[in-house]
Amino acid sequence: MSASESNLFPLVGLQAVANAHNEWVAVTLHVPQASTAPLLAALAVADAYAFLAPLDCIIPLADPHGVDEAVLAQLAPQRTIFRLPAQLAGDKQIQKKCQQWRDAGYRILLDGADAGPVVAAQVEARALSFDAAGTRPALHQLLPLPGPHLAYNIVDAEQFAALQALGVSWFAGDYALHHARQQSEPEDATSRKRLLALLGLLARDADAHELEVPLKQDPSLSYHLLKLVNSAAFGFTAPITSFSQAITLLGRRQLQRWLQLLLYARQQDDGKIHALLPLAAVRAAQMEALCQLRGGDRDAQDLAFMAGVFSLLDVLLGMPMPDIIATLNLAPEVSAALLERNGELGTLLALVESAMPPPEGLRRAGIDGETYWRSLLQAYQWAIQVSRNL
Repeated sequence: MSASESNLFPLVGLQAVANAHNEWVAVTLHVPQASTAPLLAALAVADAYAFLAPLDCIIPLADPHGVDEAVLAQLAPQRTIFRLPAQLAGDKQIQKKCQQWRDAGYRILLDGADAGPVVAAQVEARALSFDAAGTRPALHQLLPLPGPHLAYNIVDAEQFAALQALGVSWFAGDYALHHARQQSEPEDATSRKRLLALLGLLARDADAHELEVPLKQDPSLSYHLLKLVNSAAFGFTAPITSFSQAITLLGRRQLQRWLQLLLYARQQDDGKIHALLPLAAVRAAQMEALCQLRGGDRDAQDLAFMAGVFSLLDVLLGMPMPDIIATLNLAPEVSAALLERNGELGTLLALVESAMPPPEGLRRAGIDGETYWRSLLQAYQWAIQVSRNL
């Protein structure tokens, strides 16, 4: 792709869809234009399905008539779900298209709180989706359909719980951030002190023996570290039973990164994984990818990764970020990024925090649409792997 073509590359966003256990099950692809051309451009430069495996891909259709053979050739039927506006369900041509899609293996989400089983049957839809910020469908609209039903734009834990009680089983929105703040009871002073001590040791590149002390004092972190290194992702033939073995086999750099993420792996009282874990992984991995694509060396990539993974610590710990930074010996550029979104790292962090960064933000960072899209796919691929191994 030429420089001029790259500059015209569409801005594409991804939004994760989770189940009730905070496990990612799908992603919704977002493009600003109503046509399918941006979607085709995005899928043409990288195998999004491979990067996002095994998640399903939800594609909102503003204009189903634009989904022709050229579009379908870029899609994987068994992993593609078309989200169709309910007001279009009466269109006979669209009904015919939906029948063909269903026969080919595609699934259809009928989008709209006013829809129901009768309308869904017209377009071969077996599940509903709706905007949680608006009117909710009634129970009798959801129950007759197999689902899974999807609610998006969920803002907090209370809304999440109400939707789950209604029969929704797929969830999307910013609720994870508010959920974490509201559901995490203030940790006792000893536990919080231990977490911050471990973060401080990681930030100043402490030796293995120093790292073992807070790890041994925190059974949850210890369990997750040993579970991680013994997982299929690393493929070690003999079981790893000690931190010293883990450090030797993983290597210093990888150990530091995994320990940063393990802070988010603490199980909730109800057994769910922490909703912040995959979000932190995406931010960290995309920060690293963008830094690398911009020519940053290994040390710069490490700092970018750290800024991304630490950017949710205030949510995780229920503490103001300045109070957290005050206890850590972070590099000045990481601190500036976390506190004020200043410097190159701050500019990148502002981008990865947004589900769909504004074009001017990309221009300010010197990043084109294709580079952003590739970094986003890499980040999601890594976050999916992390979520399944921690």
